[in-house]
Amino acid sequence: MTDTGLPHVYSGKVRELFEVGMDAFLMVATDRISVFDVVLPDLIPDKGRVLTALSNFWFERTSDIVANHVISSDPTDFPEIAGDVAGRATLVHAARPIRLECVVRGHVFGHGWSEYREQGTVGGFAVPTGLREAEKLPQPLFTPTTKAEAGHDLPLTAAEATELVGADVYDQLRDLSLQLYERGSRHAEACGLILADTKFEFGDRDGQVIVIDEMMTPDSSRYWPRDKFRPGAAPPSFDKQYVRDFMDSTGWGHEPPAPNLPADVIANTRAKYVEAYELLTDRAFSDWYGNDD
Repeated sequence: MTDTGLPHVYSGKVRELFEVGMDAFLMVATDRISVFDVVLPDLIPDKGRVLTALSNFWFERTSDIVANHVISSDPTDFPEIAGDVAGRATLVHAARPIRLECVVRGHVFGHGWSEYREQGTVGGFAVPTGLREAEKLPQPLFTPTTKAEAGHDLPLTAAEATELVGADVYDQLRDLSLQLYERGSRHAEACGLILADTKFEFGDRDGQVIVIDEMMTPDSSRYWPRDKFRPGAAPPSFDKQYVRDFMDSTGWGHEPPAPNLPADVIANTRAKYVEAYELLTDRAFSDWYGNDD
């Protein structure tokens, strides 16, 4: 666990949360990586910095759609006791997490492709027959899942998700998620990328729904190079699908403990994450806080 000298509140698969006063936290993104909801034993260098940098890029560019939890990512605004967390930490407002993973799918892939082959639906929604793997859906679909404290997140129908959070909250989360995906998808396309799918997390702050955690990162999204996209096959990616594919090639059964990653897979994963950041932001990753590249 990251040592900040601050009271530790929560450990997620990737992030650590520390208390700062009565209404704020320091959220630190580690270099841990999880696939199939299992944290792997190896770290991906600079991954936490990429997630923090890219999330902040998107938070800034979507604040007109929905407020977010960011107070500051400038390390000069952090408590001095926090130590060396520059580039991987964000000072955030406290919020009550809404226990729903808000997934938006623009293409039929991953779990959506498996469901489509078995049932002819995606997230319980009827879609045209004859779609190929990775093909673009007629319109993006909101396909939420549970947010499990441990183990695997589970798909939810619209009715199940509504029962979980209430009709008004469900409608708001669906509409916000689709708007955010549309904004991200358009920007990604202009950068030569396809945002195939992504997931958002929301919280309640004083009765207002805000977006929290991360936004449209290679951890929470699938990004494909537009010029190499061909429906009918798994496209190359700028996200952790690369790691998922490697782990599947080992015969691992998606339950802990997970096998180690080879050095070349670790290095290639770091390179993919950094490239995604630089393509989407048109900024050098070396210019982000705390980097000495």
